[in-house]
Order: sequence, then C-alpha cells, then structure tokens
Amino acid sequence: MYKANYLMMTPGPTMVRENVLKARCSFFGNPDLDPNFFNFYDKLCKKTGKLFGAKKAQTIIMNGEGMLGLDTACASLTEPGDKVLVISNGIFGDGFKDLVETYGGEVTLLETDIKKTLDIDKLRIFLEKNKNFKYATIVHCDTPSGVLNNVEVICKILKSEGIMTVVDSVAAVGGVQLDVDGWGIDIALGGSQKVFSAPSGITIMTVSNDAWKAIESRKTPIASFYCNLSLWKNCVKEQLFPYTMPASDLIAFDVAIDNIYNEGIEKVRERHHTAAEYVRTRLMDMGVELYLKNGYSPTVTAFCLPEGYDCKEVSDYLLHNFEVMIAGSYSYLSNKVLRIGHMGENARFYRLDYTLKAIEKTLRILKK
Repeated sequence: MYKANYLMMTPGPTMVRENVLKARCSFFGNPDLDPNFFNFYDKLCKKTGKLFGAKKAQTIIMNGEGMLGLDTACASLTEPGDKVLVISNGIFGDGFKDLVETYGGEVTLLETDIKKTLDIDKLRIFLEKNKNFKYATIVHCDTPSGVLNNVEVICKILKSEGIMTVVDSVAAVGGVQLDVDGWGIDIALGGSQKVFSAPSGITIMTVSNDAWKAIESRKTPIASFYCNLSLWKNCVKEQLFPYTMPASDLIAFDVAIDNIYNEGIEKVRERHHTAAEYVRTRLMDMGVELYLKNGYSPTVTAFCLPEGYDCKEVSDYLLHNFEVMIAGSYSYLSNKVLRIGHMGENARFYRLDYTLKAIEKTLRILKK
C-alpha cells in the first residue's frame, strides 16, 4: 500500500489536520438519495462562499481538482467566436488561453512582466483601444512563480467596461482577502488542497447573477457535460446532482472549513502574512535570491538557488535526508526556481522552521 511519510511543504497539496483525515473515514451514506446530504451540501456551499465574500453570488462545490473550475468557467461562458481577454503574468495566466480556445473563443492575450504584479496602467491603456470582450480571465496568485495580483482593482476596471470577470483564486483564497460581490467577480475559483488544507479533489466556484444570465442566454449548447455549470444552479432545490458526489471528501472538507472559522478568518490571513515574511527573511539571510521583484503572495514563495546548485538535486536531498518535500516549477521556470508553500496548515512556525533549517543544511552540504 502506498503511504507518504514526509513533511509536505509544497504550494498544494498541503498538510492536512488529523480531524480532517478522520472525518474523511466516517460513514458517508448515499448522497444521491439522502435528503439530509443535500441539506449538508447546501450549508457547506454557503459556509465556504463566505470565505470568497459571496453573499449574492451562488457557491457551487464540484467533484474534481481545482483545474476543473477553470475548465468549467471557460466551457460555460464561451461560445464560438466570443472575444475573450486573457490577462497574464504567469504560467496559469497563459493557460487560460488554451482553455478558451478549446471552446471556440477568440483570445486576445495581454501579457505583463512575469516577475511583477499585473501592471494596472498597462491594462487601462489597453482597454482604451480594445473593446467588446465578453469576459476576461485573471489569476489571483500564479502558483508557479508565486506572484499575487490586485484582482480588486483589475476586476473593478473590467466591470466598468462591461466585461465579465473570471478569477482563478485557487492558490490565494483563504490566505488573502477575496470579495467576489464587492469587487465585481463573476466567477471565482478555488480548490480544497491549498489554503483550505483538505485532500485534493474538490473545486469551489462562485457564480454571479451576470454570469448566470450569460450562461442562460447562450445561443449554442455548452460543449461539455462534466464542465456544464447550468446543471448545478438548481441541484439542491431539485434534489439532483449531475453525478454522484464524493461524500467522504465533502465531509472532510466541511471539517477543514470549520477549522478556519474556529481559528478566525482574520487570524488565518494574518498567520499567512507572518509566515510569508518569516520565510522570505530566512531565505534571504541564507543568501538566496527571491524570484519576484514585487507582488509577493502570502501563500507561496519562489526562490532561485545560488550559482552552482541544481534545483532537483537540492529538492531530492531534502526529501531523502530530511523528509521534507518542497516544489520545483515547470514550463519556463523548470529547474530555475524552488517553491515553498506556506499556505493552510503549512503556515505553522514549527513546520516552516524545520523546513528552512533543512534547506540551510542542504545548501551547506551540497555547496560546490
């Protein structure tokens, strides 16, 4: 039987509390037929939605890793020929282009410096000359680099131009403030395995009234079943899920959300900011260079090793000798940076302290 036995300091999945693991093992009944399960699901959606700032927007929880949310948003909003603005300063930002084009959308890609938070002035100037986009996509925290974007300002600008907004907040929500109602976010996306510190496999989506209107006024059918948001709007009222829900995962997720409320939402966010500052200070004290120039996220830090070190060699040594797993990155950042996830249950001093001591010792041992 596979069994993981290491400290998982990656930017998702993150460490999971014992009470969440135990809840996942409890008897889960039949979610298709048990009316009490629909009540449980409805309460869980509303409770989770508060962490997104969703009072007017509807919150939906789906069975699938966070990427399901990105795919579902694009599938449900995009019709062939729709003009879509993809705003990007990172790998996941770029990825929206492929998703939109999969469903026939015509993408305009607005790129800004990958080492900095999204350039608001560049967006304003761009929108003076470019109009008539159905919606725009933005990544709140682009995990491969750890860059955090000011989605409040960005989304308010876009909405003032009549452009709907899709925000990937998978690596940010919970550790960073999010207010989907107040900021004009039409679809926001989250995942269970990041700040929420639950097992992977759960996607959270908030959907505004404007987004529902756009979906319901489509001229063509949504080109997917699994990624069809319209199947979810009335599932509680009709007591019918599109497919059998992973009850054990949702029960565990419910406990993970309660853990956040029991600690206090503001205290959780404060803990993330404190953890991020601690990690970055310790890394710089080691002579390690942070990858970004600005826009540091409270949830993840990417750093570059001094000359002479190899990212994979360092991460392998940490895992095999200290039982600490940190992450590399991919695409154009492959073997160029390492990343520490200080989100959710990872953002605890004793875990971060052990991880950073292990990194310091590893760099000393592997010094060429």
